[in-house]
Amino acid sequence: MFVRITTDSTHRPNSLRDLGMTSGSNATVSLSEFAYRKGTEIYGEKEPADYVYQVKTGAVRSYKLLSDGRRQIGAFHLAGDIFGLENGNSHRFTAEAIVDTTVRLIRRQTLELVADSDPVVANNLLNMTTNNLQHAEDHMLLLGRKTSLERVAAFVLEMDQRLTGAGVIALPMSRRDIADYLGLTLETVSRALSRLHELGIIGFLGNTQRQIVLSDRRRLTTIDLQG
Repeated sequence: MFVRITTDSTHRPNSLRDLGMTSGSNATVSLSEFAYRKGTEIYGEKEPADYVYQVKTGAVRSYKLLSDGRRQIGAFHLAGDIFGLENGNSHRFTAEAIVDTTVRLIRRQTLELVADSDPVVANNLLNMTTNNLQHAEDHMLLLGRKTSLERVAAFVLEMDQRLTGAGVIALPMSRRDIADYLGLTLETVSRALSRLHELGIIGFLGNTQRQIVLSDRRRLTTIDLQG
């Protein structure tokens, strides 16, 4: 399932920085890095939630398989994002590498012990939990939007905030992934993206059309606000 890269704890200053774990005072923290090939499962739904993860490079999708066989993606985890922290003892979603991906991980029990003695870590854990809840609420609202164009516009704006480099949104996920995230069909997502392109709101680079240039953010925001 994975290939071990390193378990050298001397790399702690560069790991899980968003949790405040850059201090030498956290001597009990042992971090590991693992590499996952594209499409490889990182953990499965209902498996024990023994670790907390951070994307170092690549991208991860969290999803559930519905009773009718459809897949609902709940979140995309991009470089720097922390995921897998549950409020119970097991994972509620399956996590899978979208592309070749490297993740850092730490035992959840260790992280909780550090949080008990380090108020910075405890506060950042609380903030992360709050942010995850906010994302879940935003995603629920996104799925409730009336039109496919509004959903796709909201998705492009989300990725613009999280992925843009040099004015280009380089999407690691496929249109099938986008469709399963937005609760739409692949064809509907393609039509909506084509419509945004026809309106001059976005442009495409490359043959795969996974590199998006946002030409008119104001108009895209206007479409998003219609939901």
